[in-house]
Amino acid sequence: MSLSARREITKKEAGEYSRASKKAKGEILDRLVIEIGWSRANARRQLGKAFKRRGPARTVARRPRPPTYGYDTVKVLQQVWVVAGQPCGKYLAAVMGATLANMEAHIGSGAFGRVRSRYSPEARAQLLAMSAATIDRLLAPFKLSMYPDGKSTTRSRRNQYTEVIPIMSRIPAIDWQPGMVAIDTVAHCGNSAKGQYAFTLTVTDPFTGWTINRAIKNKAAKWIVAAMEEIQNEFPYPIDHVHSD
Repeated sequence: MSLSARREITKKEAGEYSRASKKAKGEILDRLVIEIGWSRANARRQLGKAFKRRGPARTVARRPRPPTYGYDTVKVLQQVWVVAGQPCGKYLAAVMGATLANMEAHIGSGAFGRVRSRYSPEARAQLLAMSAATIDRLLAPFKLSMYPDGKSTTRSRRNQYTEVIPIMSRIPAIDWQPGMVAIDTVAHCGNSAKGQYAFTLTVTDPFTGWTINRAIKNKAAKWIVAAMEEIQNEFPYPIDHVHSD
């Protein structure tokens, strides 16, 4: 049954439902449950809406619920989250009282920072009453502004030399034994690839799963070679050959 048909049936029953006795209302609800497939709670809710509504549902403007927590409370929450070590909402809700008490004890040393003027008894009460899900929801835009998506340093450089190098799409049967390792680097550049930053060289044997990581200054050849020499000495068996991306 289409949604429009359901609404039409509900609209026909709404007038009678508003005038009916308690027993008759129960019979109307049972009839809607059988005909439409709604639960009794949903049928009761839809009958109330259809009786109050004038015209089609799409013409009724939905009034948004006013915000429960004010702007000052949200700004103080951001500072509390930073001071607490940027935990998730469940942890922050559990230590909210202790964190606020600690910040109040050190309010003279700038624990609240720029939001000190926004911290009031009302904001404190709202923070203590805030649920973990609400904390995560209110902090989501702030977290996104602090930690935007990371940058990838992998670039496709196609030239006459890379075109003639065959691509290994699978491990040959002769190499499916300990000794061949796959290597790759991970950049620790945050959300900007400008300037100097460290890398992690990861060396993994796909046959045994043996993996060793080594921090390197950058992707210069001398650091890669030096790290590979150290890693080769730490492997429990000789490295036969290396496959890079």
